[in-house]
Parts: sequence; structure tokens; C-alpha cells
Amino acid sequence: MRAPIGNFPDARPAPDCLDILTAPVADAVRGWQGDVPADQLIYVDTDPEIADTAVFVQHYGQELLEQSANCVVVAGRRGGESTLAACVVLSSTRVDVNGVVRKQLGARKASFASTETATGETGMEYGGITPIGLPASWPLLVDAAVVDIPWVLIGSGRRRGKLIVPGKAFAGLAGAVVLAGLGT
Repeated sequence: MRAPIGNFPDARPAPDCLDILTAPVADAVRGWQGDVPADQLIYVDTDPEIADTAVFVQHYGQELLEQSANCVVVAGRRGGESTLAACVVLSSTRVDVNGVVRKQLGARKASFASTETATGETGMEYGGITPIGLPASWPLLVDAAVVDIPWVLIGSGRRRGKLIVPGKAFAGLAGAVVLAGLGT
């Protein structure tokens, strides 16, 4: 199978790759009920040693610079309460943590979650966190620009491998709220 974006030698429907995905991602793909069929979630094998963006796009395709998204875990705090959430923005932008995120979570303060919290709470590897398979109780804030792209490259839950997903699929994920200006 040829990936819809990029130049990847190994591309397969994600439902055929459950054994190489992290448990939460495999469970989410197995129980997929999104607006797009599960076989449109494409797993591509990638080398974790060339995960740096500049080297990655040089190796797998320059167009991926505009068709990739990052998923980051944030913590919003108000009083003694803390709320974890995930944010998905284009790789060419940064999450507006102190503006859009803080306001959306109703938090007095918002910041990126620690690596230990992000990996421990998601069951995913740092550098591979993906919105597919996150805890269902979390808010999932998605930049509108991500939803507008036909195909988006995101993490697979591991540092090795990525998922290519139709952009519109993000709006249908559990807890998803699509926001303009989340990525700046």
C-alpha cells in the first residue's frame, strides 16, 4: 500500500498493525467508531533515530512539514484542582497554552504536563503521543487547521512509527473540541 502523503516504504491500515501499537492506541483502533472507516487510519513505519523534524522531512518528504500535527498534554489548574487535556496543532505552530488552552479549560494557570505525567497517564511513549487512544475523560483540543487538512501525520503512541489520518477524523474523537487559533 502507498501512503497518501510522504514517502514511506511500509504503509498499512492501522487495524492490521494492532500488535505493534501501544495498548491504548490498539484498543482505540480496535473499537474505532469515527466518521471515517478504521482502515483509513494508516500506520507507517519510521526510524526513531531520525525523528527530528528537519531530518524526518528530508528523509520521508518535504511536504510533511505542512501536513504533520503534534499532540501535547497540558495541565490546567484552578485552586487545588488540576485537569489534564491534550492539544493537537500543526507541527509548524505552537500551542497557545496561556491563552486559548487556559480559557477553554477554565483554568487560572495552564502549562505543559511533565514527561512523566504525559507518558504515565497516556500509556504512550514521549515523542509519540497521539490523540487516538487518550483517556476518554480528557478534553481534546484540536486546532481547526488540523481538521481542514485532507491527511495528517501524527504519532502512533510509540517513537517508532506514525499514523496518517484524515483531518476530519479528529473532530469526531472522544472529548474533541475544535478551536480556531489553538496553534499560533
